[in-house]
Amino acid sequence: MDLMGKTALVTGGAHRVGRSIAMGLAREGCNIGLHYHSADQEALQTLRDLKEEGIQAHGIQADLRRSKDLQKLFQTIDTTFDRLDILINSAAIMEKVAFAEVEYDAWYRTMALNLRAPFFCIQGAAKRMRPEGGVVINISDIAGIRPWEAYPVHSISKAGVEMLTQVAAKALAPTIRVNAIAPGPVMKPEHMDDTRWDEIGAKAPLRRPGVADDVARAVIFLCEHDYITGETLAVDGGYQLI
Repeated sequence: MDLMGKTALVTGGAHRVGRSIAMGLAREGCNIGLHYHSADQEALQTLRDLKEEGIQAHGIQADLRRSKDLQKLFQTIDTTFDRLDILINSAAIMEKVAFAEVEYDAWYRTMALNLRAPFFCIQGAAKRMRPEGGVVINISDIAGIRPWEAYPVHSISKAGVEMLTQVAAKALAPTIRVNAIAPGPVMKPEHMDDTRWDEIGAKAPLRRPGVADDVARAVIFLCEHDYITGETLAVDGGYQLI
């Protein structure tokens, strides 16, 4: 796919890795539907930064755990853009909680945003991509491949994203390609100190943490290469090997 002039919807695109993905696609010439959960100052700044790239960018506030907000998301895409070529499912939450202490509400919050929302976003996007076709990229996690006992619900939800990627790739072929990216340590959690972050990165075979732009470049790679579908690309410095 030639990215110039294409339209991409990036969920969770205002912050952290999602922001890097949105900015990376904008620099390649994509118009951006920027989804965010709340219109905070960082979200509004991301929107301004996107527009400075000379592309069309429109912010869409929505709680993707709610069906009405999902409908609003795609209604806004329909009224703002004349096409939809790319969907990046990046919105997610990651809550640390012991397995024995997981409560129903925590399970619901994570599954609703990390797994159910991507499913219905793909469904909505596919209706708008056909018959010309398009690309879906799910942002998974190394935790979906290698279980993290401190984040049990997150790990389970991301394992579901792995299967969702494969099922959707089969269901939507040949016109729509569906892949996933599983980042490792590419952006330090806000609560973590620098020393601990460097220690985590040093455990990987490449002996360092990555950066969010590593994921953005992988997104561009998967968008542009038209003979890849149903795959998960780990962007983790080899972290899953340890």
